Amino acid sequence: MRMSLKVNGQAIETEISPISRLSGFLRDVLGLTGVKEGCCEGECGACTVLLDGQPVDSCLMLAFQATGREITTIEGLCGSGVNDLQQAFLKMGAVQCGYCTPGMVLAAEGLLHANPSPGEAEIRHALAGNICRCTGFETIVQAVATAAAARQGAER
Repeated sequence: MRMSLKVNGQAIETEISPISRLSGFLRDVLGLTGVKEGCCEGECGACTVLLDGQPVDSCLMLAFQATGREITTIEGLCGSGVNDLQQAFLKMGAVQCGYCTPGMVLAAEGLLHANPSPGEAEIRHALAGNICRCTGFETIVQAVATAAAARQGAER
């Protein structure tokens, strides 16, 4: 099946099996290994990507469902550098093994795009689909709040 989409700002046209998961396409075909495959059931959030700016579990989508859409993975979030949200994760110690981090960052980025000034409950709700077994969620919530506050300060 022929598919065209944008991934991290790059137009892509390719043939894809109609039963390929989006997560597998991104990892195995495009080599975007920041997309993790944890549970393959939409429970862990490790495969989170932004689809037209909204966080989705890429393991729950067939690749062809992304035809004509724009996908952002952790690799495309800010090019080769580290953005302010990723910097806040580092500063607050919200990164341990790193397996869940790309999904957490993208879920948080989706939240901050939709709601630039979220409260703690909104942050927790936005991250509820992402599991971290290393850090707990306190430092992750603090990191998102720190980035939100910094972005609000920068806009004034």
